[in-house]
Amino acid sequence: IMGHKDDFGPATRTRRRATITNAKSELFKRSNGVGAPFTPSTVANKSRHNRQEPPAKDSVDQVRKNTLYDNLSCHRLQESMLSSASTFKNYRGILNWCVVMYGILVDPIQVVSLFLKDPYSWPAVCLVIVSNIFILVALYTERRLAMGSLGEQLGLLIHMINLSIILCFPVATVLTLPSVTPVGGAFALGVYTILFLKLYSYKDVNRWCREGMRAKARSLSRSLSCPSSASADGGAHVSYPGNLSIKDVYYFAFAPTLCYELNFPRSASVRMGFLLRRLFEMVGVTRLHYVSFQSCQLPPPPHLCTPLRGTKIIPEMDYSRMMERLLRLAVPNHLIWLIFFYCFFHSSMNFVAEILRFGDREFYRDWWNSETVTYFWQNWNIPVHKWCLRHFYKPLLRKGASKLVSQAAVFFTSAFFHEYLVSVPLRMFRLWAFMGMMAQLPLAWIVSRYLRGNYGNAAVWLSLIIGQPIAVLMYVHDYYEIFTGGE
Repeated sequence: IMGHKDDFGPATRTRRRATITNAKSELFKRSNGVGAPFTPSTVANKSRHNRQEPPAKDSVDQVRKNTLYDNLSCHRLQESMLSSASTFKNYRGILNWCVVMYGILVDPIQVVSLFLKDPYSWPAVCLVIVSNIFILVALYTERRLAMGSLGEQLGLLIHMINLSIILCFPVATVLTLPSVTPVGGAFALGVYTILFLKLYSYKDVNRWCREGMRAKARSLSRSLSCPSSASADGGAHVSYPGNLSIKDVYYFAFAPTLCYELNFPRSASVRMGFLLRRLFEMVGVTRLHYVSFQSCQLPPPPHLCTPLRGTKIIPEMDYSRMMERLLRLAVPNHLIWLIFFYCFFHSSMNFVAEILRFGDREFYRDWWNSETVTYFWQNWNIPVHKWCLRHFYKPLLRKGASKLVSQAAVFFTSAFFHEYLVSVPLRMFRLWAFMGMMAQLPLAWIVSRYLRGNYGNAAVWLSLIIGQPIAVLMYVHDYYEIFTGGE
């Protein structure tokens, strides 16, 4: 989510791994030095073109030897099936193994109970439905501003009130209704957070359009707007205020992006094969994700739960026991996070993008190669990074703020939303997620200054593998203390 890639040091340089040359059509050279092997077909061809010169006896013997060698050979130059240079792509059996191995462990009743306590009361779903009101308020306000019946200051005030209610309304609902479960509350708050970021971008871009019209500019300044291109299907180019329609705002509401544009890049058509593959991945990987969560951390294993019941256990625990608990939690927590990343950022977002024919599919970059913490935050969540860069970081720079202050402000905002999405559904405020995000600033400085290459990449991975379980351990400890009385 950071600004420029070289703020804390050089960005990761692209490296290409040396692989075996793709030589499906090549054969081993024989030990006698012959460059190309003889086969009966090649001999026949030669005999047709050189009928005037009958083959020598030695040549015929050599052909027979090579043919015998080819028949007895059981090796050829080829890549391993799981190698990056291999063209093999059929992993259906592995997905079937996941379904057979883990699917039978899923209890559908427990899945539903994570979202609902009372089957006749769906507060999380109702919250999502109510969010349509805020979308319509933003659209109506922009229409009045385009018509000139509202002043810019009054329109800005209405937008700010609308955005503030978007953040506060679900919090009040989750905290006052006991029927909202932690998972249901987190889902509803996640939807409202995305809506907040989208409508903020919607407000900004339409304001830039009005400013451009006043300046008699025919397009947005490229420094303020994400790059846009003409539709691949030859669709009509939309101009302001023709974009202020129900269809346009709801397309943006469902599109897998946080940055609004009047003309999004569009794909030519919906690929049904691609769509079905993503759907299959969503179903299978979601089941795998839930089973991993259920078997590893829901509820936590007895060896992890028991020492967390009580406030005096962790402070009195020796460092070896604390590390043992932390490492036991680190591996399953990290695997769950990786599964979530693939399911959400690859399968789900590509599925939605394919349905809407949304052309920009860059939802992530090679964050796994990150040699600095800054590079990781810039590349693991591209939609959020683009939003922060376009609507927060660059505006601060234009107002005179330094890069360091702007970066700190971006991390502070990100830390707020991390805590917002964790503390409210759990109904407890401990700031562990907030402090974990703010700790990324000194960590980014240390890694970029003292570590390079593989050492920097290892440091980034360690921060992901160890950092998250520390916060989870603290939240689980506090959760048991509050809701079980430390028993």
